[in-house]
Amino acid sequence: MEITVDNVTFDEHGLIPAVVQDVRTGEVLTLAYMNKESLQRTISEKQTWFWSRSRSQLWHKGETSGNVQHVEEVRMDCDGDALVVLVEPAGPACHTGERSCFHNELLTSASASNKQAHGEDETRDLGALLENLYRVIEDRRNMRPEGSYTTYLFDQGLDKILKKIGEESAETIIAAKNDDPLQFVAETSDLLYHLLVLLVERGVRLDEVQAELAHRRGESKRA
Repeated sequence: MEITVDNVTFDEHGLIPAVVQDVRTGEVLTLAYMNKESLQRTISEKQTWFWSRSRSQLWHKGETSGNVQHVEEVRMDCDGDALVVLVEPAGPACHTGERSCFHNELLTSASASNKQAHGEDETRDLGALLENLYRVIEDRRNMRPEGSYTTYLFDQGLDKILKKIGEESAETIIAAKNDDPLQFVAETSDLLYHLLVLLVERGVRLDEVQAELAHRRGESKRA
């Protein structure tokens, strides 16, 4: 059965909760609500649109801040009354400037704290995170899901990917010169992502890069 917006079950107020996650890391960024129009615009424009319950109006995430969310996938749960939206964020999701709205801890288990302290949490282990992201990008190249920004890059080809790396490099430099730590981190993340896309496009594995860095480290120790 083909799934469309007409299959979505909105509540008595015409709304449905949407959990927004970073497609690269799986991190939950925010929980917001959509009505039929905002969901349709999210799907058609490939950027998140929500319904503000406090202001009773549509709002386009990042319209004023620039922290838009590029939509990769929209998934509906088994009952059709909740959504997961997988995005590539262009900046912090939270109005406080935090990357995620869920930054206030109410409970953290001892095991979770221990994992974080020892770098065992995949989202905090840069190497594991990059490997996971590489696999996601590789899957996008092979499967080419419709509406995916990563698919778009591969469809456009090498020149487009190289152009994006040039743009992201320039934006990273600007953020560094402006002494804006949050924006600098965001732009660095975008640059790393596009470099991974280039590696996948050229068929270069992360372990090849790791081996080259290890070799250079060994050479520098002997020098």
